[in-house]
Amino acid sequence: MSPDAASVQKSFLKYQHVFVLTAPVLFILGVYTLAPTTGSGAGYWLEYWWLFPFFLLGATVVNTVGISGSALFVPFLIFVYPILASGSLSPSAWGAVSLTPETLVKVGLISESFGLSSSAVAFVQYGLVDRKLALALVGGGVPFVVGGALLSFIIPEPIFHLLLGIALIAASYLLFTADLGHGSEAENEEEDAVAADGGDADSNLPNDAGKLGPAGVETDTEGNVTRVDKTGDDYQYTRGGYLRRFANYAVGGTFQGLAGFGIGELGIVSMLSTKVPVRVAIGTNHIVVALTAVLASVVHVFGGGLVPGGHSIDLAATPWNMVVFTVPATVIGGQIAPYVSNALEVDTIKTGVGWLFAVISLALFGMAAGSFI
Repeated sequence: MSPDAASVQKSFLKYQHVFVLTAPVLFILGVYTLAPTTGSGAGYWLEYWWLFPFFLLGATVVNTVGISGSALFVPFLIFVYPILASGSLSPSAWGAVSLTPETLVKVGLISESFGLSSSAVAFVQYGLVDRKLALALVGGGVPFVVGGALLSFIIPEPIFHLLLGIALIAASYLLFTADLGHGSEAENEEEDAVAADGGDADSNLPNDAGKLGPAGVETDTEGNVTRVDKTGDDYQYTRGGYLRRFANYAVGGTFQGLAGFGIGELGIVSMLSTKVPVRVAIGTNHIVVALTAVLASVVHVFGGGLVPGGHSIDLAATPWNMVVFTVPATVIGGQIAPYVSNALEVDTIKTGVGWLFAVISLALFGMAAGSFI
């Protein structure tokens, strides 16, 4: 990396909060001035202000655990949104405000694209992103993400609910079985003795001129990686196991495009099963999920005309008055997540989310079954 590029990267990461929080402001201004809409005026743009706290909470939770935001956003828009939007507990009133499956996923993906990108930058700043691993995983998952997104335009709603339920029950199982703990106290005490990159000149820390963020990185001739993060914690692992991870990311990528989540949940488990340390796995996974979410969002907005039975490109069909509130919420949640991760036991949040996914999946199975009866 050239000195100029390194200087730019260092400045960006130093002031990343400013850059990241500026992004949703620019997005809102762009949407307000350029996006075709189905309404106008304060009544239209402020109609869904109440979505902000729900998406802020959801983004904080999913980014702390390291999974896709749509895993919470899409079920919320299916089950909770109709009640709040209609102001009624009567199912007969929900039909007028319920969103179509493609709109559900579109809102979830656009929102999580910003939220995960925000959180990903924070993890880069901490030195917990393996760029080589991330690029390989994104490259392998791209065709499956695109295929899943195109498939979403032609799948009937009951089948969508069924597949969404399957994805959530699988995610629930994976959350219960994945070890997302931060390590034992003894391990942490040993790691605390390691100086941070850029600290003591005599510490002889590994370094890589092309690294992301402040992490010290060294890869030996056998492919073993030693990484030192911003706080001085060190991690040893190997980038081997690409085939096993590819299989997980292929399935996860298909669901990522179809339902807005899946690649994050399967990705975490696949990296942990190939001995990637949990913090590096979560940080790297944020980059993978963020990039694939952006790609899936683009396909959902513009790709309907590419498949038989899909919709033609109609930007006005996107509920822009929703995303102007959900995007800032997810960006802020993404910035909060690393601090929550350090303050709380991830296992506690993981267990709660796992049970929530299990309950939601049962409700989705019920909806799908009811459509076939």
